[in-house]
Amino acid sequence: MTNYLESVRKQFTYYKMLGEKTFDQLEEPQLFQSPAPESNSIAIIVNHLSGNMLSRWTNFLSEDGEKSWRDRDREFEDVLRNTDDLHAKWEEGWRCLFHALDTITPENFDQLVYIRNQGHTIVEAINRQLAHYAYHVGQIVYIGKLFRDKQWRSLSIARGASRRFNEEKFSGEKQRGHFTDGLIDGES
Repeated sequence: MTNYLESVRKQFTYYKMLGEKTFDQLEEPQLFQSPAPESNSIAIIVNHLSGNMLSRWTNFLSEDGEKSWRDRDREFEDVLRNTDDLHAKWEEGWRCLFHALDTITPENFDQLVYIRNQGHTIVEAINRQLAHYAYHVGQIVYIGKLFRDKQWRSLSIARGASRRFNEEKFSGEKQRGHFTDGLIDGES
């Protein structure tokens, strides 16, 4: 249980970082611009992610993950007005998620949690949300790349750098670690 929770915490932190490194590369108007008429802007995706996080993770162990107060349809409207709003909404959702992870203990790890009245193990519920957030953060990164084009700074292994990256990885001894080690908290 402890290893699993440490691993998913690192995974969630990694996806949070990818979103933030994308935001940092964009001008404010690009955060609110849709890449196509029927597409969502980054701001709309952030609003949806935050709404989902607040619904799923508030009272995670004791209430259904689809809260009666959630207005999912409104999450897809242009309600965020500036970068400060976007960052505040982003942080609010992630804070709620990480707080909920802190409430999971060996004593409650085997209980069921519900999302839309469907029972999930803790692992199933976390994995469901991890996949959902990775999906949307991938959209955020892709939109960022579309807008930045040749000025985009890669968030992973840059084109043409795979051989050098692998040579560095294989030059050391085998070791236990998480793939995000060295990537989070300002390290590159």
